[in-house]
Amino acid sequence: MKKMLGIWGAIVLGSILVLSACGEKSQEDVVEKLQENLEDMDGYKAKAEMAMNTGQEEQKFNIDIWHKKDNFYRVALENNQDEKGSQVILKNEDGVFVLTPALNKSFKFQTEWPDNSSQPYLYQSLVNDVLKDTEAEFEATDSEYIFKTKTNYQSNNNLPFQEIHFDKKTFTPTLVKVLDKDRKALVEVKFSDFNTDPTFEKDDFTMEKNMASATIDTPVSGEPADQSSLTVFLPEYMAGAELTAKKEVDLESGKRVILTFTGEKNFTLVEETAEVLPTLSMPKEVNGDIVNLGSTVAALSENKIEWSLDGVDFVLASDELTREELIQVAQSVQGQEVK
Repeated sequence: MKKMLGIWGAIVLGSILVLSACGEKSQEDVVEKLQENLEDMDGYKAKAEMAMNTGQEEQKFNIDIWHKKDNFYRVALENNQDEKGSQVILKNEDGVFVLTPALNKSFKFQTEWPDNSSQPYLYQSLVNDVLKDTEAEFEATDSEYIFKTKTNYQSNNNLPFQEIHFDKKTFTPTLVKVLDKDRKALVEVKFSDFNTDPTFEKDDFTMEKNMASATIDTPVSGEPADQSSLTVFLPEYMAGAELTAKKEVDLESGKRVILTFTGEKNFTLVEETAEVLPTLSMPKEVNGDIVNLGSTVAALSENKIEWSLDGVDFVLASDELTREELIQVAQSVQGQEVK
């Protein structure tokens, strides 16, 4: 009898040990594994679709994300509504760049990107946001680990939270939702592929290769189709100001329109026909941040934000608008002028 009880005891104890081994990982276990993944990873290639509802209407991007240890990044963003507006965020040994290959245009940033702000499509940023938030909420489903954390958007305090889904087997991201103060998702990134053992060519992160390769699918004739006309766009959000003056200037390559807004806070919006720059043109230097407006990527400096969209270059400047207000006005520049 004692022998029989001993056998049953061993079976029960063995079952408990098996169940413990198969049990759910704790939040601490998952965080430790994410950190370990990050330290061990030499690079990755990922594909994702990003939907943004930060402007007047939803914008969607297809994104190719490449990272090579230690500090090489290539993020190619293709706007589904603007084929020639494809852009590449590039970080290499020469600095941080935003490239618009169809216009042969490039900005060079004096910035700590991507470490200075949350990035919903970069694995490093997502893991670091989890590590930094000691109050992060944690949940495990059948296939995913889900974290709800604070974000760190330097230029946009309207997106304070995020929900990050990691695959249980690979610990790589599957879905990221960036939430406003009411916990409504304004940005959603869905990952369709995540390769943690990629191969790279020696010149994959050079500006020259990315300028050349990205123009294959968006051939440029060298001239805008109709340089004699310029469709003028007005912001739908004007920060308490109104349009008080409009000046048109004829350029060699098209037109420039200068719009003056006065009121609670004054600002100027300049729109002009986007010019395809010479191949060997130097990048324009910006001491500021890379900002996604929802329709395109913009360069934000102390009192100015500039971007290109649908064959038009925009510059919004003000000594009175805050950085958040500059972004908010820029995001709303979608309303076509009624003549």
